[in-house]
Amino acid sequence: MNPGVFAFENKIWLLIRVAERPIQKPGLVSLPIYTPEGKTNVIEFKEGDPNWDTSDPRKFENGSGTYLSTISHLRLMCSDDGVHFRKPNHIPDIIKSSGPYETYGIEDCRVSFLEGKYHLTYTQVSESGVGVGLMKTDDWVNFEKNDMIFLPHNKDCALFEEKINGKYFAISRPSGVGLGGNYMWISSSPDLIHWGNHICILKTRYGKWDSQRIGAGTSPIKTEHGWLEIYHGADEDSRYSLGAVLLDLEDPTIVIARSDAPLMEPTEAYEQEGFFNNVIFTNGHLVDGDKITMYYGASDEVICGATFSIKEILENILSETLA
Repeated sequence: MNPGVFAFENKIWLLIRVAERPIQKPGLVSLPIYTPEGKTNVIEFKEGDPNWDTSDPRKFENGSGTYLSTISHLRLMCSDDGVHFRKPNHIPDIIKSSGPYETYGIEDCRVSFLEGKYHLTYTQVSESGVGVGLMKTDDWVNFEKNDMIFLPHNKDCALFEEKINGKYFAISRPSGVGLGGNYMWISSSPDLIHWGNHICILKTRYGKWDSQRIGAGTSPIKTEHGWLEIYHGADEDSRYSLGAVLLDLEDPTIVIARSDAPLMEPTEAYEQEGFFNNVIFTNGHLVDGDKITMYYGASDEVICGATFSIKEILENILSETLA
C-alpha cells in the first residue's frame, strides 16, 4: 500500500509499503517488533486483557507504551505498462528496517529524482517516536543512508526536485502536542541534511474535509502558475481525501491557491472498507505533459491508480480562489 513511484530503466516502479503481523494464536494477540539489528521479535498478550487498549486496529496501547499491530518494510515492483506489476528479477526487491529508530518499521516512502539520484524520504517508526529518514541511490542496488533528517514527531516529507534560489526545500508534517495541530510546514536546507527556516504553510480547516489532519503527497509539480502539490486531508471521522495547493515558484512559502472541495474522496467499496475504512492516501505519481498518473493506497489495504489533468486541477483551484 501507499507506494512511492518512479521511472527507472524504461519501466514504472512502485516502492510499496508492506505491513506484516505474526500469525495469531487462539486467545492471544501477537504484536511484531524489530530489533535494532533488523531481526523480528513478537510480543503477546491475552485477548481482551483490560490493560490493553485495542480500539484502533493500527496500534495497541498499555501502560508501558504504544505498539503497532503490524510492522512495515518496503518492496519494489516494476511494470512495462503501469498496470501490471511484477517482482524485479535483477535487483533486490526488499528494503528493510535497520537501527534503533526503525524498530517498528519503515513506511510511506516518497521517491524524488534530484541531481541525478533517487532520494527516498520515508517514515521511521520506533518507541522513540516517528521521524523522517533519507536514503539515496542511483541504481537501486547500492544505497547511501542519511538516517533521520526531521526529528519526531514528523512524517509525510516531500522534497522539491530542484533548488530554489540556491536552496533545497521540503514539505513535512510535524504534529503538535497540546498547542498546534497536524499542519504542513516547509523547510529549506543547504545540503538535504540540515534543515531550518521552518514555516507553516497550510493548516487544517474547521468543518471541511481536511479539518483533522493534512500532509504532503509527493514532490510538488512545477507549472507555469506555481508549484502544484497534491495533499491528503482527514476530517473528524478520519475520512481521508485528496486536495491540491499551489505555491509560489520563487518563494514556495507563499500559498497562491488551495482547493476548497476534495480533488478525490473515498467513494468506491475498496476505498470505503478495508483494514482502516474510508482512506485515500497518495505518496507517489508520474507526470507526462499535462497528465498525472497517481498511485494511491485505499483503506490501508490495496493499491489503486488514477489519472488527472494538471490544467484542470489548476483551473479548478484558481477559480475557487478567485470566486
